[in-house]
Amino acid sequence: MTAQSPQRTAEIVTFLARHGLDTAKRQPLAGDASARRYERVTTNDGGTLILVDTPAPAEDLLPFIAIGDTLRGLGFSVPGIVAAEVEAGLALQEDFGDDTLSRLLAAGAEPRPLYELATDVLIELHRRFPVAEAARLALPTYDAALFAQQVALFAEVYVPAATGKPLSDTALSDLEMAWAAVIPAACAGPQSLLLRDYHVDNVMRLPRPGLKAAGLIDYQSAGLGPIAYDLVSLLEDARRDVPADLADSLLNRYVSAFPGLDAAAFRRSYAVLGAVRHARIVAIFVRLALQQRRRGYLVHLPRVWRLLEGQLAKPELAPVADWFARHLPPGTRADFVVPEPD
Repeated sequence: MTAQSPQRTAEIVTFLARHGLDTAKRQPLAGDASARRYERVTTNDGGTLILVDTPAPAEDLLPFIAIGDTLRGLGFSVPGIVAAEVEAGLALQEDFGDDTLSRLLAAGAEPRPLYELATDVLIELHRRFPVAEAARLALPTYDAALFAQQVALFAEVYVPAATGKPLSDTALSDLEMAWAAVIPAACAGPQSLLLRDYHVDNVMRLPRPGLKAAGLIDYQSAGLGPIAYDLVSLLEDARRDVPADLADSLLNRYVSAFPGLDAAAFRRSYAVLGAVRHARIVAIFVRLALQQRRRGYLVHLPRVWRLLEGQLAKPELAPVADWFARHLPPGTRADFVVPEPD
């Protein structure tokens, strides 16, 4: 985590004082791959709130508040905002505790009920979310062009690191054409709110009934996009193995919930968007290691490569798989050891 500047420390102290928390106890919380910081703040009555500190409030805090209001209105559990100074990038929000689904799983909880809960949230979200709401919220559209732009990070960051040289113009053009041959069809089906980083680290287990038992966090990058994306994010998790039989069962559970859905097209979209997501995550983890010395994420690379190659083996990914076969031989994939930066 980046060290906090004295100026920022003073701004936070002033912010807390304005809300009666000048003597509150503060405890830093583990962050994610972003520049956001979180602290647990103990209030005067012994309760707790979460302090959110972001250097990019227009991209983080504003959409988090607006999207949270919409999700709450649709009946989902999201953290309430107690106080916010958006221009300063500071907010106090409801504390959902520490019981992420990932922590419960690590403690030995039975996986199926937790994954069923998270899957059922997506089912209901995709039933309830009015697509017209995306325009009112000015949400980004996760379309073919945006996914192509996102997956370009793989060519920009990962390939030079793994092969020792940048791609030639021809090889880069061939990769772009390979993705262009598969991504548009994956985005052609039903659209809904795409939470973008939906996995067991970002869903909390709350003592509430029904779907409200799932506390949703980290949705500030949500947009309008293909419905398969968040499901593949949940079931093909970069940080945790999901048993294949459980993932297949939950994929069937989702598809069965929408009798009018073109199941074959949905599964093709699931495969392509999974490959897009995995390729981008591979690049992100390597970039964090090389540019920020955050090497902890590298432990997940073999898993992400396994998931990526599993999708590349499917016929709908044939153009991309062919490019990988020609340009990324063994030793440049899961076996590649990311060097220590100079």
